[in-house]
Amino acid sequence: MLRSCQYEPLYGCFNNSNMDVGVMSNEKPQKNRANNQIKIFGTQTGVNIIESPIKAKILSILEEKERNGAEIVAITGKSKATISAHLHDLVDMGIIESKSNPLDGRSKIFFIKSSYIGGLSREKDFKKEMDNYITENVVKSNDPFEFFRFVFRTIRVALMEEGFNIDPILHNAGVKVGSTFYEKLKDPKTEVMVNKIADFWQKNKLGRIKIEKLEPLTIRAYDCFECEDLPKIGRSACAFDSGILEALFSEHFSKDVNVEEVKCFAKGDDYCCFIVK
Repeated sequence: MLRSCQYEPLYGCFNNSNMDVGVMSNEKPQKNRANNQIKIFGTQTGVNIIESPIKAKILSILEEKERNGAEIVAITGKSKATISAHLHDLVDMGIIESKSNPLDGRSKIFFIKSSYIGGLSREKDFKKEMDNYITENVVKSNDPFEFFRFVFRTIRVALMEEGFNIDPILHNAGVKVGSTFYEKLKDPKTEVMVNKIADFWQKNKLGRIKIEKLEPLTIRAYDCFECEDLPKIGRSACAFDSGILEALFSEHFSKDVNVEEVKCFAKGDDYCCFIVK
């Protein structure tokens, strides 16, 4: 039994009698684990693939907001020693970092310092949908724009078939596009700016946009470029559009906003709907 606290500098001294075995960064993924989710992060030293379900859970918690070790222990239901070991690994991998807790100098607050690239999951099988998608849309298309539009969607569906989630990458790309076009679309009046965005959307064949209401700002999108022809995956899929709107309205309101997609073709809805918070 260990007599000293191995991870004391990182989180505080725990009772090591509860130390779990096999929690280091090289552990193999468990079969039938919850959501079968693998997370991929980009750090200054390269790409890190997180296969550990406990580490993935910790990172999901920290994606919501920064937290201290005790909160992470409470949410995960794991022992302090187990969580400390995983936190230690994630710090060493350059994915998370810690800072002093201003409310308690004996503990630390953990936060994500790296870029979330995406995830892998094999819960869904899109092979049939993908084959039909290519036959019905790509092969029969005579419009060059439509062809490249369908090629983009086909690539995305192919990645989905392999279990790869590129939503974080699409969202970041959308943020860059929104930041680039803000000067062209800006207007001090929110309603006028949304109308300019709607014209931009339609001219670039991204779909049709209209305001549902101004408080909170709620926007509908029809004929969505990003998701209309995707398989019904049961979750929102317009990460690129959300990124564009997030960047535009963060600039417009001079503060960071969050764009939540509450309806989506990919969820089985008749249109996509975004709420700017």
